[in-house]
Amino acid sequence: MSRRRALGLVLGVVADLVVADPRRGHPVAGFGRLASALERRVYADSRAAGVGYTAVLVGGAVLVGVVVQRGASGSARGEVLVTALATWAVLGGTSLVREGAALADSLDAEDLAAARARIPHLCARDPALLDAAGMARAGVESLAENTSDAVVAPLFWGAVAGVPGLLGYRAVNTLDAMVGYRSPRYRSFGWAAARLDDLANLVPARLAALLTAAAAPLVGGRAGSALRAWRRDAHGHPSPNAGPVEAAAAGALGVRLGGRTEYAHGTEERPSLGDGPTPGTADLHRAARLSRAVGLSAALVAAAVAAATRPQG
Repeated sequence: MSRRRALGLVLGVVADLVVADPRRGHPVAGFGRLASALERRVYADSRAAGVGYTAVLVGGAVLVGVVVQRGASGSARGEVLVTALATWAVLGGTSLVREGAALADSLDAEDLAAARARIPHLCARDPALLDAAGMARAGVESLAENTSDAVVAPLFWGAVAGVPGLLGYRAVNTLDAMVGYRSPRYRSFGWAAARLDDLANLVPARLAALLTAAAAPLVGGRAGSALRAWRRDAHGHPSPNAGPVEAAAAGALGVRLGGRTEYAHGTEERPSLGDGPTPGTADLHRAARLSRAVGLSAALVAAAVAAATRPQG
């Protein structure tokens, strides 16, 4: 079964490379609509309400994964197929790289209106407040963080926990993106989702940082610079998991990230990550290539871990 899981993960990655995310009917979008509907019914400005909300949705996703995986047990083809479908459903690597490259192309063409229209596909920053340099920096930072969140982490959880791990992780990460903000509405209600996402990404983020360092030479950087920036700068970032991956990406690309960051819910002053100039459009193109390399490396690592893991149950 472990080899079947490994094969399913690899086939899911291939499906993401070939098909990417459909414009309509994506399973994650369906989960998001369900989560929004439930939020409207149960929202209260309290941690207790948020804990219950998160437990129901994440627990439900894990339960679906358990049922699907057990239903396919006993059939080699079935186990591979359900793992591949779940992997494809939760990965966002190809769409992420395409969005980053499209943002870079718009900036190359000096089409700031088109570039601002791309920003919401990558991050939650207010595009109206960003100039070309700000959008390039936002793109690089978002590519680094989302490569960990949307590629490395789901593959990690799929390798160690199969379909329940894939679906459960994507539920956690989706809820964090929806309610895990420090805004007045979600400071209490979104606390559980944000903390659970921090926990779920603790190991994957560090794996992503290591893979970023390993891939640095592919984009003209040095592994040592990525590791040094990670060790020196990551602790200053307000996120325990975005810090390592963004710092490693800054070191790998030879740029400086961080600074004033505008969100719809307010402004944050981020610490500097890495050395060198602020990123430009060429660096954004390199960041997209780095994201692809890290994602493919993560797929190889996940397949190896899955093949070596003894399944439970």
